[in-house]
Amino acid sequence: MKYNGPLDSPLGKESDYSSSYAPELLFPIPRSEGRALLGIGESLPFRGVDVWTAYELSWLDNRGKPQVALAEFVVPCDSTFIIESKSLKLYLNSLNQTKYDNLQHVKEIIESDLSKAADAHVLVRVEPVSANIQCVSETEGYACIDDLDIEIEQYQPNIQLLTADSERQVSEQLVSHLLKSNCPVTGQPDWASLFIDYSGPQIDKEGLLRYLVSYREHMGFHEQCVEQIFVDMVERCEPQKLTLNARYLRRGGLDINPTRSTETGYEMIGRQIRQ
Repeated sequence: MKYNGPLDSPLGKESDYSSSYAPELLFPIPRSEGRALLGIGESLPFRGVDVWTAYELSWLDNRGKPQVALAEFVVPCDSTFIIESKSLKLYLNSLNQTKYDNLQHVKEIIESDLSKAADAHVLVRVEPVSANIQCVSETEGYACIDDLDIEIEQYQPNIQLLTADSERQVSEQLVSHLLKSNCPVTGQPDWASLFIDYSGPQIDKEGLLRYLVSYREHMGFHEQCVEQIFVDMVERCEPQKLTLNARYLRRGGLDINPTRSTETGYEMIGRQIRQ
């Protein structure tokens, strides 16, 4: 599969929507480019996955009757490529007028195509809408830091805003709903809730909130933003354990939710009310 660069992708361009199966629409982007800017090489400092949810999946059965479903795609963070979101939307739309034997057949086709594009095994779930696989998740125990009464002046990422008190060792679960970045190609806003589970030196919450808000005018893909936050927190706060779960709002019927963690048995945060 040929790769050029994000500016060669379908993002920000007028596109024809194919009505027949077209896996060649999938556009891979190397993870290595964004990670090189963070000083991350082949040995990753975290574990994790990117969980995509597709709310607009449809195809035809063998008698021409439309079928609809929800799908979830789990992409390992060590895949060679991420898949550009509009190309995935165009690919899924190409299934709309294509006939398949059953739901399992659709799952197998998508799993094969996404795995080839990502250059790693992508786990795919396809469920009838009636299965309700996307119930709103409970997140009890996470303390929201958004009500802190602070003044904010910086809207580009500034690692210096992060500090921690090495004299106070804690285990905390925090959440902010104020994370916003922008697509590096189209400039469209990407909104998210970020769940932080960590043990180690107590992080200054006012500085943490200022740091997260500083992404407000930053241009970066979802996965790259979360990895930058993770690397910055490790460098400045030196946690013993750290897990970040970002739940991004959907755009074009898709949401992308990266999780990055120092742990093998990290907790996954499910769909939120904003999604």
